Amino acid sequence: GLDLSHCVGTNSLGPAGPWRSGGPCKMKRVRTVFKPEQLERLEQEFLKQQYMVGTERVDLAATLHLTETQVKVWFQNRRIKWRKQSMEQKAAKLSKFGVIQPVSADSTDSKDHEEDTVDVEL
Repeated sequence: GLDLSHCVGTNSLGPAGPWRSGGPCKMKRVRTVFKPEQLERLEQEFLKQQYMVGTERVDLAATLHLTETQVKVWFQNRRIKWRKQSMEQKAAKLSKFGVIQPVSADSTDSKDHEEDTVDVEL
């Protein structure tokens, strides 16, 4: 077998996880591939509530034949995606109404644009 005890970040005492070895000191987590049915159910639950905790998460994981950690991480990632989409939608609405003017890449004189800039908290 491979002796990775000299690598930083490896722990021989912990439980074996879904990791694969790509050579010495190259441990990478195997990416979870969700089935379409699992994704559909996860999305349904996310529409109801953006945070899944406690027994609800345990029950959902068991129903979908996933680990609790997989469900937890999916919700974390989905919240990030949701926030990013919300920010983009707000920015699009503001630019539509002329509140924020897109800065062109060829503008070099920033003094002219300082007075036109509107600070808007999204």
